[in-house]
Amino acid sequence: MNESKPTFAVYFGNRGFFPASHQSSAREEMKRVIEAAGYGCLMMEAKQTRYGAVETPDEGRKFAAFIEAHRAKIDGIILCLPNFGDENGAVEAFKNARFPILIQAYPDDLDKMAPALRRDAFCGKFSIMDVFKQNSIPFTIRKPHVAAPSSKGFAEALDHFGRLCSVTSGLRNLRVAAIGARTSAFKTVRIDELALQKRGVTVETYDLSSVMDRMKGIRKSSTIYRDKAQMLRGYSDWSAAPEEAFDTIVRLGATLDELLLRDNIDCMALRCWVEMQEILHISPCVLMGALNDVGMASACELDIGNAVAMKALSLASRSPATCLDWNNNYGDDPDKVILFHCGPVPKSLMAARGKISDHLILANAVGEGRSYGCDVGRIRQTPMSFGSLTTEDGASRVYLGEGEFTGDPIAENFFGCAGVARIDGLQDVLAAVGEGGFRHHVSVTAGKVAAPVEEALSKYLGYETQRV
Repeated sequence: MNESKPTFAVYFGNRGFFPASHQSSAREEMKRVIEAAGYGCLMMEAKQTRYGAVETPDEGRKFAAFIEAHRAKIDGIILCLPNFGDENGAVEAFKNARFPILIQAYPDDLDKMAPALRRDAFCGKFSIMDVFKQNSIPFTIRKPHVAAPSSKGFAEALDHFGRLCSVTSGLRNLRVAAIGARTSAFKTVRIDELALQKRGVTVETYDLSSVMDRMKGIRKSSTIYRDKAQMLRGYSDWSAAPEEAFDTIVRLGATLDELLLRDNIDCMALRCWVEMQEILHISPCVLMGALNDVGMASACELDIGNAVAMKALSLASRSPATCLDWNNNYGDDPDKVILFHCGPVPKSLMAARGKISDHLILANAVGEGRSYGCDVGRIRQTPMSFGSLTTEDGASRVYLGEGEFTGDPIAENFFGCAGVARIDGLQDVLAAVGEGGFRHHVSVTAGKVAAPVEEALSKYLGYETQRV
């Protein structure tokens, strides 16, 4: 998975009776810092306005036109205040922007307070925030209140904002594949598609029987079959799996690849039992792990809500996510829990290469040898973020939190791919999940990214969020 970083447009605010001499150096510094951090940077040509900055409403409209002309390339806007910055020009520039906005203000130097040198951006930032609130223009701020582009404080703000912009851009026109019907026994994963559509998420549905029929048309000699087979052979240990199961899983994988590519799908939820085992004699877990590894967030048991949550977390962390069960206590430790699923964990989140197994739980219902495809292993030790999404009365609701996967052991005979997670205040988290009507699944990604995900979803996309 190699998600590219966002591209920012940069706005420079000016107020005439403060020194405009700061503008040219700010333009140079901001571009250098943004590009050095790996982000794209777009700036309106300096000659289009006085000093290459915006002060008057007319200059603000010029910047708005610049944004509109480059809308397809932009993920967010950095509002830079080299000096106080005029709020009237800013409102004209941003009132129809519809992008996340990071407000950055330069600090003053204590030995440069003379009228010809002082910036007063510290104060000007309040004026910008005030009129933005008056005009219902959402914006992002980070601590400290003022920070030069070359400072550690701004580097941290830029990282947060970049992750936030990735989530906002990625979810604003998200396409989710729902493959198969919801398993009747799992009413916990029911979802309101219209509530998601209001947030820009479109659900495309596919009948499972159609997918199975398309599998028959995949020829072993085809490039798509050979490429998928080669990838899967190297992805996990197949030594215990029958060749017939491997062939069927390759065909299913090639079919899913064709559908997802054809319809420009961004993430998916799959009905993974019990027809897969009864009719195809496989489990699709390893395919879902591999899709997760390349950024195609894939949730088990037709959990569309967690497919969206996985995608949001993955966009923020720029690494794969997975869907797990809140599954077992870990002895008497109140802050530890075993998170588990049958085997869809991406290899990049596993402590070692997995091994393909029969589904030892479903085997009780469908018989032994009829459900190979679970990628069994353990989740690696790492800081992590988690969350889940549900819908209720037309609203889309999300909880988010952070913790870590530990190195604590899990019994050898514990089936599937699992890890011990430590979460401060876990018992309160579990109570919030249950009392909030959330599902037994939880989406997880490596890294501490709950803050940018929460801000993107709540401030810019209209989700109801809570930290747990």
